[in-house]
Amino acid sequence: MLRKIRVVLAAIFFTFITLLFLDFTGTLHAWIGWMAKIQFLPALLAVNAGIVILLVILTLVCGRVYCSVICPLGVFQDTVSWINGKRGKKHRMRFSWSPAKSWLRYGVLVLFIIALIAGIGSFVALLEPYSAYGRMVSNLFAPLYQWGNNLLAYLAERIDSYAFYSKDVWMKSIPAFVTAAVTFTVIVILAWRNGRTWCNTVCPVGTVLGWLSRFSIFAVRIDADKCTSCSLCTRGCKASCIDYRNHKIDYSRCVACMDCIDNCTHGAISYTFRYRRQNPASGTAGSDTPENPGISGNPPSLPAKDRLTANISATDIGSEVTGTVNGTTRSVPDSISDQIRSTSRRNFISATAVVAATAIAKAQEKKVDGGLATIEKKAIPERKTAIVPPGALSLRNFYQHCTACQLCVSVCPNDVLRPSGGLMRLMQPEMSYERGYCRPECTKCSDVCPAGAIRPVTVAEKSSIQVGHAVWIKKNCIVMTDDVECGNCARHCPTGAIQMVEIRHRHRRRHGTGGNPEEERATVRIPVINQEKCIGCGACENLCPARPFTAIYVEGHEVHSEI
Repeated sequence: MLRKIRVVLAAIFFTFITLLFLDFTGTLHAWIGWMAKIQFLPALLAVNAGIVILLVILTLVCGRVYCSVICPLGVFQDTVSWINGKRGKKHRMRFSWSPAKSWLRYGVLVLFIIALIAGIGSFVALLEPYSAYGRMVSNLFAPLYQWGNNLLAYLAERIDSYAFYSKDVWMKSIPAFVTAAVTFTVIVILAWRNGRTWCNTVCPVGTVLGWLSRFSIFAVRIDADKCTSCSLCTRGCKASCIDYRNHKIDYSRCVACMDCIDNCTHGAISYTFRYRRQNPASGTAGSDTPENPGISGNPPSLPAKDRLTANISATDIGSEVTGTVNGTTRSVPDSISDQIRSTSRRNFISATAVVAATAIAKAQEKKVDGGLATIEKKAIPERKTAIVPPGALSLRNFYQHCTACQLCVSVCPNDVLRPSGGLMRLMQPEMSYERGYCRPECTKCSDVCPAGAIRPVTVAEKSSIQVGHAVWIKKNCIVMTDDVECGNCARHCPTGAIQMVEIRHRHRRRHGTGGNPEEERATVRIPVINQEKCIGCGACENLCPARPFTAIYVEGHEVHSEI
């Protein structure tokens, strides 16, 4: 019963946290955004004392329940291990007890704390479990989700329904994608082979909570009187923390998954109060490692070795069943199996072709301007100071608190936020305006950040926060290079920080066909920026028609201010 409750709660947390990273509309965050804010390290960095104290108390009372229920990366590993176990009992019972690698666990924890204090965000982000899972979803799963959404939008549009809208699918950062792919591969391999290896050797949050769980009030205990040393509990423990020979459990690695309770066929394992007194009648000690195994009141009729063989044989019955029809076990004919596989293959290929065709059509729509000329892509300007969202307060505050979970990147509706490619700030978000600009009325990134890297701000506050200032590049402006009128930057500036002023400009003009160029002076209107009113939203940079480098770009501020 306890295991079923744990599995249901874990499934709920895992599903909803995954949806937080997949939902690009941001509607789910108003309802279930708190699930991201109760993750251990984000709550600690946000100085959310209530959540941290609650998680510590939960661990001291119940053990590492956080790792098996709340942490999405822990549940992900359990899912991968469970899939491998579905291949047969030999794969499900593939584990064995192994001593704790304390030197590795605490060594990684020390390095993690040093990196956290020193502000080496890339190392912190690499090991933090919630953020590692968030990056996997954002970079690997979200594009598939968005392609599926675009397919639904395309099909709905054909029947004059606009229940869905298409979403641009693009790679925000190659380093972040590669890091997420490598992390995914490593974790899947470890979980497939050895279950909770990542949690109990690498994860710093698991190490901290594991140390606390050594003193938990309730825990899984082995009754030496009932134990027959059948090893089912050890071979089914994905944390490799049960020593069935000595009836010991390493509580620093036990994640309270309750699998061992279900695997034990003699009722020798239970989740109970750890510090009960010794029972004089049976001689069973209340400690975790009883000195004397004691003698059971009802001795078994068979030796332990014989009972183990009988249990395994009974469990294996029915493992070769291939199909059941009306209560009768039957084998599926090869011809029918081939037809099913062929039909599934055709359906998959057809769906893939539709998705690919839709993506290509949308890409062509974006690529050309009215089908006449190819639009050259914008290049990212080299900024001396990176731009971070309003509410970050400063670069220092942002980098010290950000765990690079990329939840803000997933929810940004204007494609302004993207993971950084710098080594020291790898995967931590920064702002860039090639695909959109930061609209003053949007506060979604500050609403969803669980770590306090982006503090909550209102629309009124955001409209007055200066994250950077615009800089005009004369040599790139089409007014100066192409002798045309523009003023795009001034028209779309939401704060009125850009004004167009007239100047006398000397330029060379060719008279007639084959004529010699002559220098002329003409009146042109160029942008002038009032840096005191500019908030660095990037509307001017995004809407500037100059290519590949815009004539106006935003330079970030190390410390944000209010205008």
